[in-house]
Amino acid sequence: MQKSDDDWKRTLTRDQFHVLREHGTERPGSSGLNGEKRTGMFKCAGCGTPLFSSDTKFESGTGWPSFWAPLERAVDTTVDRSLFMARTEVHCATCGGHLGHVFPDGPAPTGQRYCMNGVALAFEPEK
Repeated sequence: MQKSDDDWKRTLTRDQFHVLREHGTERPGSSGLNGEKRTGMFKCAGCGTPLFSSDTKFESGTGWPSFWAPLERAVDTTVDRSLFMARTEVHCATCGGHLGHVFPDGPAPTGQRYCMNGVALAFEPEK
């Protein structure tokens, strides 16, 4: 999905644009989605692609919504070498929006912690 920055700015909030398009990070604990406990789907706030099922969400204690696995083919990863280290960046496979990072310190069954910016996500409760 290719859109210009001006197109993105028309559809995203300032914070969403900063995170999704400029690879920013929201303050820990600032997202209401961190405490979201209902059953449902977490989608990309940029394009609406389903990314994570609430079944894979867990409390990581980091201040950001965390998941142990994305939906199949929903996200892509790249190496992020900012901040003088190498981390694995996670982005939406459909629109390329920056979502957060994945770390190898999550719970079973994957051992992964997909640490996502809540502002990059939209939650749709199960009906």
